[in-house]
Amino acid sequence: MPQPSTGFGEELRKRRLDNGLSLTALSAAVHYSKAQLSKVERGIKAPSRDLVRLCDAVLRADGALVALATGPATETPPVQTADGINEEEWTMQLSPDGPSWFQPVGRRQAVGAGAASLMRLPMGGPGPLAPSAGEGMLEASRSLFTHYRRLGQSVEPGFLLPGLIAQTHTLRELSAHADDGTRRDLMALGSRYAEYVGWLMQETGDERAALWWTQRAVDLAAAGGDRTLGGYALVRRALITLYQDDAAQTVALAQRAQSGTLPPRIRGLAAQREAQGHALAGDSDACRRALDRARTFLARQDGADTPVIGSMHLPDSVGMVTGWCLVDLGRPREAAEELDRQLALVSRDAVRTQVRYGVRRALAYASDGEIDHACEVTAPLLDGVAAVRSATVTIDLRRLARFLARHPNHSAVRRLAPRLGTLTRPPTS
Repeated sequence: MPQPSTGFGEELRKRRLDNGLSLTALSAAVHYSKAQLSKVERGIKAPSRDLVRLCDAVLRADGALVALATGPATETPPVQTADGINEEEWTMQLSPDGPSWFQPVGRRQAVGAGAASLMRLPMGGPGPLAPSAGEGMLEASRSLFTHYRRLGQSVEPGFLLPGLIAQTHTLRELSAHADDGTRRDLMALGSRYAEYVGWLMQETGDERAALWWTQRAVDLAAAGGDRTLGGYALVRRALITLYQDDAAQTVALAQRAQSGTLPPRIRGLAAQREAQGHALAGDSDACRRALDRARTFLARQDGADTPVIGSMHLPDSVGMVTGWCLVDLGRPREAAEELDRQLALVSRDAVRTQVRYGVRRALAYASDGEIDHACEVTAPLLDGVAAVRSATVTIDLRRLARFLARHPNHSAVRRLAPRLGTLTRPPTS
């Protein structure tokens, strides 16, 4: 929670006067009341994140106000790695009427705890896997992975995670009995399953599990001879720091993932993430340069990655990320226009993508003072928000709800308020 800051208030007032703006003029530009701005300038009231960004943009502070209001960086949770991917037992409990759970434990620990006495499924005898069986499993698993990713656009992660984890385990075990070529392909596909599990774990709000699975994906890929997924893991870690509002770590991680040895697609996705980090810091020029790099890298991708790394539901990912960044840069009108264009290109079946960027678009309209239109574009999204249950979407939805709550007497806001309250309420354990 931001704390009142005399230093920030003094700097805000100085920059406002340097720009020749009265409180009335600044109030009209950022759509916050004169009374609230006055309290912020006097250090009586803490500015919201959105007010800081809007003021930074209007006063052309180039991120100086954002930096002044930003708290200390959040340290990314460390990832505990195993000695080897084959030295773990994976235990999963599936409940028909409650939450399921997954727990990795060391093989010796599992035996000591009595896990060996549970119902065991024999897999992988001493003989090698027939080449036709390995190829058949690869073909079926690739097709299944595509279907899982499509399903992930319309249902909550909990419905998919047990099957994805089981499939990752199957590919890992089969690889131990396949010839070298098939083994590499099985491990590579298993790594993609694990990476997707990591992303879905972040969607549940469990960042530590997301990091664990991302590291498992890197381990599986490396065991199959592919070192490039380690670069994409940095992009994934940067997504976690992005949602922690840690601009510096987001930029640093994304820049590390732009090594010249990595495929153009990974470098392009990393440049997009870097742009989001710069936008979070209020650095418009650095954001634009990163977006330009992203477009250059992504134009060079050869389409050899199967299945595709990153989102497969954005026809113009750089355009969509541009709209995203403009919100954080305090330029809501431009953001809304760009997100309008980009969302028109996204399939209606891609519900998770629609609500992720749709909520951003609504936030842009609300930030620009267009409360009626913000409510109008929010209402159709709420069924999708409820269906996909995304922790990351909820972060922006709460931000939007706070904006709208400043207009309690607005009829459209009153109509949305009960549903927004339900969807933004923290989950009960």
